[in-house]
Amino acid sequence: MYLLRRAGPLAGMVGAAYCYNDDMLPLKKTIHAFVGNESHPQAYDSFGEMFPRQKWNYNWDLRDPKSLIENKEFDSASEEKRKEMIAERTSTATRNIILIRHGQYKIESQEDKGLTELGREQAALVGERLARSGLKITNLTMSTMDRATETANIILSKGAPYPPEPPVSHWKPNKLEFFQEGSRIEAAFRNYFHRASPKQTEDSYEVVVCHANVIRYFVCRALQFPPEGWLRMSLGNGSITWLIIRPNGRVSIRNLGDIGHLPPEKISYS
Repeated sequence: MYLLRRAGPLAGMVGAAYCYNDDMLPLKKTIHAFVGNESHPQAYDSFGEMFPRQKWNYNWDLRDPKSLIENKEFDSASEEKRKEMIAERTSTATRNIILIRHGQYKIESQEDKGLTELGREQAALVGERLARSGLKITNLTMSTMDRATETANIILSKGAPYPPEPPVSHWKPNKLEFFQEGSRIEAAFRNYFHRASPKQTEDSYEVVVCHANVIRYFVCRALQFPPEGWLRMSLGNGSITWLIIRPNGRVSIRNLGDIGHLPPEKISYS
């Protein structure tokens, strides 16, 4: 009798599991086809249409070693000389680009766009985090605007880098603004983002303090994502975004909008 009492619920569980498994079978087949089952090429093709595969452009910064050699010179050289020419132009160091968004600023003021008290606290906390990290910062670049602190680099100031998709109703720069500002921010990207010079022998850690729009555009460009997606990301004030440029031209992201150094009451996005 005990066995029968135990068998009843067990049979129900097995039956339910069987029905569930049967219901899930079409989905399993579809997923299996999507991950490359050759018996369902049409399903795989449809997946490829929805998510087109793009190959990585290794010469995105126009510093691929072979691209730096004149074709005529390379073609006429011996095999040994070709290897030597490529080696002379090949990077060996890694560049770490650490992008920091400015602290909270006085958004209501037309004249004084400086940092608020909270913004100054955020700036101090991000500075403390960098100091504790033990990283040997090799270069520091800041925007000209007060809230990112003043230096002589206007190309990192706030702007409209690229028409976002989907568009937003509360922010609609005109075509001229995108044309002018986008060119400036793209120029900044080309200036700061590239693999290390062959003369650089050690990895570098370079800090750039600038604005959310600029950082988001840089991330899309560096990772070879569609640039119109920049506005889909949100970055907190005083956040850290860390991109790594390898000697072979590959780029990866270590942190995006990291605010782990800020306590909850000091987090803002204005």
